[in-house]
Amino acid sequence: MKVALLGAGHIGQTIARLLHATGDYEVTVIDKNANALSKLTAAGIKTQQVDTEDKQALAAALRGKDTVVNALPYHLAITAAHLALEAGCHYFDLTEDVAATKEIKRIAEGARTAFMPQCGLAPGFIGIVAHHLAKSFDSLHDVKMRVGALPAFPTNALKYNLTWSVDGLINEYCHPCESIHDGRAIESLPLEGLEHFSLDGTEYEAFNTSGGLGTLCETWEGKVRNLDYKTVRYPGHRDLMMFLLEDLQLKSDQEKLKDIMRKSMPATMQDVVLVFVTVSGMKNGHLLQEVFARKIFAERDEANPLSAIQITTAAGICAAVDLFREGKLPQKGFVRQEEVKLPEFLANRFGKAYQQSRQVESIG
Repeated sequence: MKVALLGAGHIGQTIARLLHATGDYEVTVIDKNANALSKLTAAGIKTQQVDTEDKQALAAALRGKDTVVNALPYHLAITAAHLALEAGCHYFDLTEDVAATKEIKRIAEGARTAFMPQCGLAPGFIGIVAHHLAKSFDSLHDVKMRVGALPAFPTNALKYNLTWSVDGLINEYCHPCESIHDGRAIESLPLEGLEHFSLDGTEYEAFNTSGGLGTLCETWEGKVRNLDYKTVRYPGHRDLMMFLLEDLQLKSDQEKLKDIMRKSMPATMQDVVLVFVTVSGMKNGHLLQEVFARKIFAERDEANPLSAIQITTAAGICAAVDLFREGKLPQKGFVRQEEVKLPEFLANRFGKAYQQSRQVESIG
């Protein structure tokens, strides 16, 4: 399969190396950053320097490819999907942006190729898990999804380090959040719905953020009483973000906030990803709850260190592409994360990354 991988950032680098190492994919990484591309060229991976915001140049680079894997910033997702359609390519991305996903769904109508957005961690893997658990119940009460990409050693007041895209982080903090309440799909405000919980002796908080549910609201509306997604952070983070976004009005000047965070908040490769899903409902006449909870840790290999968010995000989209190549997913039109079978995902050579660390609680 000839793959055009758009984006040579931290996640793109990991995706490229994973796909290339199998020998089953002819990967060409496309980016405008020559320095980032040179690292991949040195690893024997084909690269092409292209201004990814130049539609004509990018369209030319996609010709002759089978599949587009988009690891560019979320605001380029719609453009990339349109160009994939024009080039006759299948399309996969990592976007958490709700508006972009709705447009990609529209693009996919009647397409002869497949369009599968939201293939990362959340949205992505978290939806696969929740759907797998939910469909085993006779009737559903509550589905709760909680995910956090957290620094292992927080030292600042926000108790946070940059572990992924600043653009994506601020986007999910500023846009309305989908959920289901009393059987109906609703929108909630970001950073609201604050709750606290403890896992393995560590205290966490969780609150509404945008995009993590993927298409689950559409899939389960009218079939579940309550369904929601919240981002996990260490206690105190949400209040300080509310101060920055609301009190200092940086919500209306997001570029300034992003610049402040890039200059003052160091990135870290020492992180942990927390995945926590609870589903309750009726089974065989009994009210039961099932739980899926895992922590995935960074890999500290000196030759090729990988953060936990790199591992989980890259594994998610690589597993989706791999399962598609094997014919285990629909081959055309819009493909939802719910169409991935959890056992097949976890058995996949890329999906096994979610098995590499200690499992806090297994599914029933």
